[in-house]
Amino acid sequence: MHSLLERIKAGSLWDFHGGIHPPENKHQSSLTPVVQAGLPPQLIIPVRQHAGPAGDLLVQVGDRVKKGQPLTRYDKGRIVPVHASTSGTVTAIEPHTVAHPSGLDDLCVLLTPDGEDAWGPRDGRPDYWNLERGELLERIQQAGIAGLGGAVFPTHSKLDGRGQLTEILIVNGLECEPYITTDDRLMQEYADEILDGIRVLKHLLKPKLTLIGVEDNKPAAIAALTRHATDEDVLVKSVPTKYPSGGAKQTIELLTGRQVPKGGRAVDMGIMVLNVATVFAIKRAIIDGEPLIERIVTLTGDAFKKPGNAWVRLGTPVRWLLQRFELQPEADQRVIMGGPMMGFTLPHAMVPVVKATNCLLSPTRAELPPPGPEQACIRCSACADACPANLLPQELYWYSRVKEYDKAEGLNLFDCIECGACAWVCPSEIPLVQYYKIAKDDIRETRAEHEKAERAKQRFEAKQARFERDKAAREARHAEAAAQRRQAMTKAGGEDPVAAALARLKAKQEAADGAAPSDFRPDNADMAAAREARKQEALARRAAKAAEAAEVVTVEAQQDAAEVDPKKAAIAAALARAKAKKATQIAETEAETASAEIAPAADTPATDVDPKKAAIAAAIARAKAKKVAQVAETEADTASAEIAPAAETATEVDPKKAAIAAAIARAKAKKAAQAVETEAETVSAEIAPVADAPATEVDPKKAAIAAAIARAKAKKAAQAAETEAETASTEIAPAADTPTPEVDPKKAAIAAAIARAKAKKLAAEAAAQGQPESDPLSDKSH
Repeated sequence: MHSLLERIKAGSLWDFHGGIHPPENKHQSSLTPVVQAGLPPQLIIPVRQHAGPAGDLLVQVGDRVKKGQPLTRYDKGRIVPVHASTSGTVTAIEPHTVAHPSGLDDLCVLLTPDGEDAWGPRDGRPDYWNLERGELLERIQQAGIAGLGGAVFPTHSKLDGRGQLTEILIVNGLECEPYITTDDRLMQEYADEILDGIRVLKHLLKPKLTLIGVEDNKPAAIAALTRHATDEDVLVKSVPTKYPSGGAKQTIELLTGRQVPKGGRAVDMGIMVLNVATVFAIKRAIIDGEPLIERIVTLTGDAFKKPGNAWVRLGTPVRWLLQRFELQPEADQRVIMGGPMMGFTLPHAMVPVVKATNCLLSPTRAELPPPGPEQACIRCSACADACPANLLPQELYWYSRVKEYDKAEGLNLFDCIECGACAWVCPSEIPLVQYYKIAKDDIRETRAEHEKAERAKQRFEAKQARFERDKAAREARHAEAAAQRRQAMTKAGGEDPVAAALARLKAKQEAADGAAPSDFRPDNADMAAAREARKQEALARRAAKAAEAAEVVTVEAQQDAAEVDPKKAAIAAALARAKAKKATQIAETEAETASAEIAPAADTPATDVDPKKAAIAAAIARAKAKKVAQVAETEADTASAEIAPAAETATEVDPKKAAIAAAIARAKAKKAAQAVETEAETVSAEIAPVADAPATEVDPKKAAIAAAIARAKAKKAAQAAETEAETASTEIAPAADTPTPEVDPKKAAIAAAIARAKAKKLAAEAAAQGQPESDPLSDKSH
């Protein structure tokens, strides 16, 4: 480093690769002094004007503020505040279009000046040498200073950290972009204040050498700086004019001959580079106590009637400035913020001036024609020859266009300084820089997403590790508690209760696994109930088939009734009697079935009878006996009803009425079949309460006796029903077989009376049979 410093002091200069010499067009604005632009009727102040997050708002709508009062809060990191450019009232805080190539909105504070332009408190420290390093950096941050060369990186963050290892301080006054003359006029008119700012930085950084670089096309600025640079370690260096010599890496290479390595920073090499306007702002902040609220802006281009440079308050609308300096617009007039190489066209004129605004260019079409249509690359390599970063622009263009970003990164895409030299020399008029910007933005977005996913993964893994640690600690605590318990039980001469319980459970399981099959008595009550339900369903289907057969006979009778034949009517009556007899036989069969089901239980000794099953069987028997009695009673009523009309109207026997009576008899037979079908449902309903009764409440012996009584009653009821059916059939047959003219009215009346009496007696006996006089389980089963 010592030999390098000696070579620099001896006047050595270096050069960088590439570069171009576009028309400078600086004389339009560099020949007139800097003027005050004045106060616009409204200021639009974006809360974020630097490379970093915005601070929290300190004001609300309706607040009155003073000139230089902070509007946002500064904080640790890369957060710097913005200040009120004048005194006035906050009229709104809302999104507004800001100075950015995207043309998007951002949060802005709208301030209406009160015309007083009154300053708030200012705390200048001309004796800055008495301040500590940390306090100096904090004052620079409070003043809202960011790099005014275009990058707007927070200056306090740049000076902190490795900035204290600075050996060479470079003040960049090269200002190589065409048309822009802000730094030129600043150095010409404020050279003394620039040198004061350099002295503040020398106190802060302690560099071994300070270099002020200026292009040789600014002789007045070089003279002014040389006149005020009286310190021995401060040198003013004039360098040849070439674009983009004002880039930080190119400036370092020009003045020191050293190249910043790929992915490296200048501060890592012991070199600090600051723009001349930034140094001037540091002087105002430390010595004068004024925050950054205004800057010099070049207003140039042939469309301006009065081009020049002016002190412009931050937040001033561009439209007001254009009117103030008498813009004479053409149709579709362009307004470019920045220079022709690195600037961007504004979406509209209601965009505010910000810290990065150094120029407003309004060229005519003849002066700066718009770019033509993009054509195919001819691989002339002019872009590679002009690239100051010594890259391969055509290769970067191809990979960026097809979004092969990994290959573009492999060709050092991020070393591109976006100077536009490659696009300037391209004969195909390809907007190369735009492709590079898009590729960089896409790569940054992808990296941000990957970093976010990686952070989420790390949080998840940390959470899982915490769960595992908690689980292991919990198991260790349980194991320790168990060990202490066993130890305590051993000392007391007792037994571990947990171990004893586990041992008992294991022994019980082993005993259950080794038990003999004869030791178990499975409960088959559910299986028996299911078997009984299936049997009742079969009986119901049988009864349904009988009902269908009766219905067929009814249809035939209706067809026969139309012909009204007395003999056929008598035959139909005989068929009805036969079906009634069949219904009686069905009832008898049901009684016998119930008796057969109950018999095994009754014949079994009382000691072997399952109490619950015996109670269920008794209930089934009672239900079936009751149903048989009801069927018998119904049949008797039917016979009586059929005989009475014949006896009472024997003298007036009508063949048609006889056919109708036969149809009625068939219908009643069908009704008897339906009664048999309902029997299954009745039996099931009566079984349920008995099955649910606890087995301990039933006496096995009494249950067996009750079952035997029920069987006897059922058998008796079935025999009585059969006898009565045969009797009724015998009495009715002669009347039906006798021709209609031979019916004796007196005999028919006597036969009807006898049938009614017998039917009444049969019903009374059946009712008595349905309810047992002494049933030991009647209270349990109902």
